[in-house]
Amino acid sequence: MAPHPLINKPVPEFSIPDANGPHVQVPPEEQGLASEEPIALFFYPEAGKRSPIHMFRPEVERSVATREACQFRDALVEKEIFKRTDVQVIGISPDPVPKQKQFVESQNLTVSCLENSERHATRSTFAYQAFHVGKGLLGFADARTTFVIDNEGIIRDSLSATMNYNAHVKFVVKALGKLSSSSKKHDADAARSDDPSSSQIRDELGRVAYVAGA
Repeated sequence: MAPHPLINKPVPEFSIPDANGPHVQVPPEEQGLASEEPIALFFYPEAGKRSPIHMFRPEVERSVATREACQFRDALVEKEIFKRTDVQVIGISPDPVPKQKQFVESQNLTVSCLENSERHATRSTFAYQAFHVGKGLLGFADARTTFVIDNEGIIRDSLSATMNYNAHVKFVVKALGKLSSSSKKHDADAARSDDPSSSQIRDELGRVAYVAGA
């Protein structure tokens, strides 16, 4: 499968309402400056929308969105990598604000749940279009898609798994681990470049190489 077209590109900017009504800026800002924490952004289908699985096990379909959101809620408390990276978790679905509010309150969610209904969003604020989130379940529902964005606002990885809701938190754990390792390597390289002794060694090696090539 080809990688998502937004991988290694800046996250699209938009502002849409959360479960309480006020608009939330994505990527988040603090005092007018872009937040420096990584982001786990997950799109989930509209609650209650019928799909093929509903004909066989309606109770499963209704609980999938709940289980996924609750897994992210629990991960913020239980997963060490979530706590260490201070990742911000944001969910987006077409559900209207009142429905989002009811969902957040009934499940005691600590993740942000944003409303992005196509009928209310303009072209510039329709996140599903900006993130190229298509359809799943034979086109009966929006795809269940998760993106991991680094602390510089670059989309580093994505997962589209509409039926396997359990895969999304596991995917974010793995992606955050990669980001953390990359950040540590970058810091170590920067420390070495600032070390005067390392600089002297490089200069000496450069002189030796120059003399040898003369």
